[in-house]
Amino acid sequence: MKPYETETDHRIHTALKTADTTKVIEIASGAMQNTVKIFKDLFDNMSAMIIADVNTYAAAGKQLEEIFRNNNLRLERTYIFDDPDLYAEMKYVDHLVEILSSGNAIAVAVGSGTINDLTKLASYRCKRQYMSVATAGSVDGYTAFGASITENSFKQTFFCPAPVAIVADLDVIAAAPPEMNAWGYADLMAKIPAGADWIIADALDVEPIDRISWQLVQEPLRKLISDPAGIQRREHKALCFLMEGLIMSGLAMQQAQSSRPASGAEHQFSHLWDNQHHKHNGKTPSHGFKVAIGSLASLALYETLIECLDGSPAIIEKSIDTYWPEFSEIEKEIRQKFADPVEAEQIIEQSRQKYVDSSVLQERVNRVTEIWPELKQKLRRQLLGFHEFKAMLQQVNAPVSPEDIGIALDRLKNSYGLARLIRKRYTVLDFANELGVFETCIDSIFNSDKYWQTANG
Repeated sequence: MKPYETETDHRIHTALKTADTTKVIEIASGAMQNTVKIFKDLFDNMSAMIIADVNTYAAAGKQLEEIFRNNNLRLERTYIFDDPDLYAEMKYVDHLVEILSSGNAIAVAVGSGTINDLTKLASYRCKRQYMSVATAGSVDGYTAFGASITENSFKQTFFCPAPVAIVADLDVIAAAPPEMNAWGYADLMAKIPAGADWIIADALDVEPIDRISWQLVQEPLRKLISDPAGIQRREHKALCFLMEGLIMSGLAMQQAQSSRPASGAEHQFSHLWDNQHHKHNGKTPSHGFKVAIGSLASLALYETLIECLDGSPAIIEKSIDTYWPEFSEIEKEIRQKFADPVEAEQIIEQSRQKYVDSSVLQERVNRVTEIWPELKQKLRRQLLGFHEFKAMLQQVNAPVSPEDIGIALDRLKNSYGLARLIRKRYTVLDFANELGVFETCIDSIFNSDKYWQTANG
C-alpha cells in the first residue's frame, strides 16, 4: 500500500471499532481484486447479485463479474437498471425488492449514491445484508445509516443499515467523471457548516454532540479537504482522502443513528430544491452541487449573524412577544407556502417537533446572552470564511453562484425561510429565527454585494 493508503487504512480501522454494521472497508488501488475474499469471509457460501446501472456496470460491474467468475464465486445474476432517469425513488426500491426476492443472493451494489441507497433499502426489506463497490467519490452515503429516498414527492431518510463491506478501488474512482468526485468534495466540505450547526444545537441543549461521531468527521476533516486541485487532477492521494472523508461521515452516521454528523442547514436547502423538483437546463443538479450552494448560503448567514450580534448585543434582549408566533401561525404559513397538502402535513410535523413555546424560548435566549462570547469563538474556529470556502469549491469546478445550478437570487433569498421549515433539525436558520434577527440577516445578505452579487467575480 502507498503511505497515504496506509494512513487512511489506520484511521478507518480505528473508526470501524465503533461501527455497528460495517465490518470491512478497503480504500486502495486495485482493491476490487479483494472483493471475492471479502465476500466469502462475510457471507460464506452465499451467492451474489450485482446491482448496477448502465454507467456503473461499464465502470466496474463488468470487471467485477469477471473477478467473481474467475474465482468461483457464485453469481446468481447481474441486474442493470437501464432507465436513463434513474433516481433514488421508492418505485425503484419496490422493483429491486421483487428482483432480490426471486432468490437468496446477497446484493453487491456497484455504483454511488442512487444505486447504493436503492440497494440498501431493498436489501433491508428483504431481511438481508449487502456490500458496496464504490464507483465515484460522489456521496457520503456509502456507509451511512439510512437511505435517502423520494416517496410521494417528498425526499426522506428511511431506516436501514449500512453495507457490511465497502470496497473503493482508487483506479475506478480516478476514472470516474471529474464532476462526480467534485460532487463528493462539495458534500465533504459541507461538514464545515454542518459542524457549526451541531455546535449551536449542543450549546443550547437541543441535541448534544456525540463525541465519537464528531471525532470521526471533524478531527481529520481539514486535512481531507486540503487538496481540491489534486482531486481535480485525479491524483490518488487526494481521492483516497476524499473517499476516507465520505466514508468516515457514513460511519459517524452509523454511530449516531442519525445524519446529524454530516448534515445541517446546507442540506436543507438541497432537500427543499429536491422537493420542488428543481431542474437546470433540463436536468436535476447533483446533490453535492446543491449542497455546495447551500453551504455558501449557510456561511453567508453565519457571517452576517455574528456581525449582527457583535454590532448590537442588545438585539437579543428585545421582548420575545414582539416576534415569536404561536405554532398555529406557523402551521398556517406552511399551508400557504407549500401547495401540496401531503407535503404540507409532513412539513408541519417536522416543524412541530422543533417548535418551543415562548417560555422555553425565553430561557434559550437568556442562555445565548450568557454564552455568546464563548459560542462565537467556537463557531469561528469551526467555520471557514465564505470566500475561502468558495475558492476551494472553484478548484474542483463546483458551482459557487446559485445561478450556476439555476437558482435565481430572489429564489435563494426565499429559500432561506422555506428550508428552515422543512426539517426538524436545529440549525443556524432556527438560531437566527429564535433570536428574532432572521429577516434582518437575510436582508443584509442580499442588500449588499459581499456575497452573491460578486460570486462570479
